[in-house]
Amino acid sequence: MGMSGMDSDLIVRPEGEVKIETSGLGLFYGEFQALRDVSVTIAARRITALIGPSGCSKTSFLRCLNRMNDLISGARVVGEVLLDGRDIYHEATDVAVLRKRVGMVFQTPNPFPMSIYDNVAYGPRLHGRCSRSQLDEIVEKSLRAAALWEEVKDTLRKSALDLSGGQQQRLSIARVLAVEPEVLLRDEPCSALDPTATFRIEELMIELMTRYTIVIVTHNMYQASRVSHYAGFFLLGELVEYGPTEQIFENPKDQRTDDYVRGRFG
Repeated sequence: MGMSGMDSDLIVRPEGEVKIETSGLGLFYGEFQALRDVSVTIAARRITALIGPSGCSKTSFLRCLNRMNDLISGARVVGEVLLDGRDIYHEATDVAVLRKRVGMVFQTPNPFPMSIYDNVAYGPRLHGRCSRSQLDEIVEKSLRAAALWEEVKDTLRKSALDLSGGQQQRLSIARVLAVEPEVLLRDEPCSALDPTATFRIEELMIELMTRYTIVIVTHNMYQASRVSHYAGFFLLGELVEYGPTEQIFENPKDQRTDDYVRGRFG
């Protein structure tokens, strides 16, 4: 059987290198079970989109991938999450190192109340001693990778809080890239952005995919179909169906997936 009693052919294993694999993953907040028996394989250097109605635990699943739920009182995880074949919930896991490898950019940009430069330099300073010249190099490289350098290179000492919403999103990406992660988790990356800023972020995700494994949560069906290679449909804490994005949107195997992508509910 597949997950939660579903037929196994509803969960398609991606081709090529695997970066993350979950097996029987469950998440509890106290007595409430938020995730049920989620088993999925996420391809390296590809974009995977997680779709589904609000409140179906997509973000909770995302937070399991770098143990952000550890910060929530009463949260408990069962099952396995493997990163390059190693269980991140093993007692020997260094969680600080894990979150360096698996970075998360939240739905609402959260720049620190400091300069643009210091926002990007914060992580490298935290993780090790860097000379000023090394920091300068890291800041420029990260801002370039986040497609923000040309807009801010002359105002690096200005407050990051003065940036526009779209610029703050890209700054949040630069801040994560500065610690050289392997995986980028994105929670509703464009929910508060206008169409132009959304297009910039989508372009950026496609560029970054050549170097990073990217997993996004999105309510935007068009965005999921445009930028992702694989998609998973969550409903009430279960992964109903997972496979190539084209299949999920054009030829889903589960009626509930079909109803959702065609706008019949959610």
